[in-house]
Amino acid sequence: MKVRIGVGLGVRTELNGPEFLTIVDELERLNFDSLWLSERINGPAPDPLIASAAAIGRTTNLKLGTSVLVLPGRNPVIAAKEIASLAAMSNGRFLPAFGLGAVDPVEQRAFGVQRGERAKMFNEMLQIMRACWTGEPCSFDGEHYQVDNIRVGPVPNRLDVWLGGIAESELKRVGRFGDGWLPSFVTPQDAADGRRTIEQVLREHDREIEDDHYGVLIPYATGPVPEALLANLAKRRPNLDDPSQLVPSSWEELCGLIEQFISVGTTKFVVLPMTEPTSVEGWVDHLQELASVVLPLEREL
Repeated sequence: MKVRIGVGLGVRTELNGPEFLTIVDELERLNFDSLWLSERINGPAPDPLIASAAAIGRTTNLKLGTSVLVLPGRNPVIAAKEIASLAAMSNGRFLPAFGLGAVDPVEQRAFGVQRGERAKMFNEMLQIMRACWTGEPCSFDGEHYQVDNIRVGPVPNRLDVWLGGIAESELKRVGRFGDGWLPSFVTPQDAADGRRTIEQVLREHDREIEDDHYGVLIPYATGPVPEALLANLAKRRPNLDDPSQLVPSSWEELCGLIEQFISVGTTKFVVLPMTEPTSVEGWVDHLQELASVVLPLEREL
């Protein structure tokens, strides 16, 4: 197994034009494993598929992931075509992670999906998309989607689907449909407990997830954690006595947390700055410092 570390850009990032491409170039130069792009219609972040295509076109080693691409509200066949094309053009460097979308009425209206419908739509979409990626004719008659004898190309040599979440229903979905697990805002204990649940579901359905396909997204700060974030985390994880444990606030804490996750079998990491630099120059300096701190943690296990 290989410990690998990538960088995430959050839903509030304003890196949209040439500045975004400068960051892509720097991540490639510094030998980060991957760049992960978030999706939020109601915000400044670039579309993750479009931005991934732009980044793929100017890199040779950097992997591109989505954290996460919202499925409900998309056409599953068109999404399958877009993702297969990115997988082929990147020579396997595209890593799609899918989700249900933010629990936000404005965002849900933008996608045209009722909150109660999202999970069933998501499951149907994954089945259709996987069938499309085989290159064989796909037919599907579900509650939300109907597909009749469609054949989608190109056929990707390999396309691993990453899913997130730590609720029981989400963990079961990973076991049923996922090739990798990438939760966020979790503790090492959450990761260990969640993996056990996933592996139980895998056995029930005679499936496997590779040992090095268990990851985690770690938000971090390089100073005091913003109070607004802590308040949001308290609502999101009310079972935790101290939600600040989810967000390391120094380089030492970040490295220590990564090592804790490694000790429970997690090997793929996406680190996400909670306070972004205000200029491209600031970003370049920050990434250089980040690389010097976290990339030495990469290794073979």
